[in-house]
Amino acid sequence: MSRRTPYAVYLTELAGTALLLLFGLSFVILDFGKGSPVVRFIPDPGVRRLITGFLFGSTGAAIAYSGIGKISGAHINPVVTLAFRIKGKFSTRNTLGYIMAQFIGAAAGSAPLLIWGQTGKSVGFGSTTPGAGYTGFDAFIGETITTVALIVGLFVFLGHKRLRRFTPLLFPFLYAVMVYLEAPISGTSTNPARSFGPSLISGIWNGWWVYLLGPLVGMFIGLAILRIHPLKKLEVEVAKIYHFEHDLYGTFRRES
Repeated sequence: MSRRTPYAVYLTELAGTALLLLFGLSFVILDFGKGSPVVRFIPDPGVRRLITGFLFGSTGAAIAYSGIGKISGAHINPVVTLAFRIKGKFSTRNTLGYIMAQFIGAAAGSAPLLIWGQTGKSVGFGSTTPGAGYTGFDAFIGETITTVALIVGLFVFLGHKRLRRFTPLLFPFLYAVMVYLEAPISGTSTNPARSFGPSLISGIWNGWWVYLLGPLVGMFIGLAILRIHPLKKLEVEVAKIYHFEHDLYGTFRRES
């Protein structure tokens, strides 16, 4: 391992993904798990979806602003890492290292969710499956559309000099809207690692292809949209969500 791709960077990305799942899915369990007091106090599932999406997005934003984001860039999502690679802002070696770290981190962050016991089990510990009355294809379309929104929103913020520093603040509001509108269809993952973790501990793999292919297709469509004028004028300078000036290990400089 060279100085340009230190284990510390991958371990930090692993930790960021683990924290996203640990706290983000705990909010899912708290807001929807059987026996949770939140279900009694806020009986409207739509309101709870709105709150859950906001809190999940806030978790991602906090990780991006934190020291973890300073070191790893806080991608915490394989399709975000792959999008940075396709746009030429990340090396192939680091892309593979990050994606591996994200899936391992998802497993590590999901394991403690077992502490929620029957409350967590009642919602599959936050696992994502096609919603009742919807087909796998319906869920695939939902995942594709929401991932398009994520990729376009992310790169518009990163590519606009006045918006760039506010990029993490996009996530709470974007996920609040997406979870409110789309969660009944697919659960609103947009992140293969986020779906992998709770499926691993719950054994629920129903329609898992949706949460791999949907975000991938959505990412490619999102990047294609970003090539349309005037969006193609937006230029992303570095593969980070925040802390753009910080590059301790040289990880975010394009490697041949």
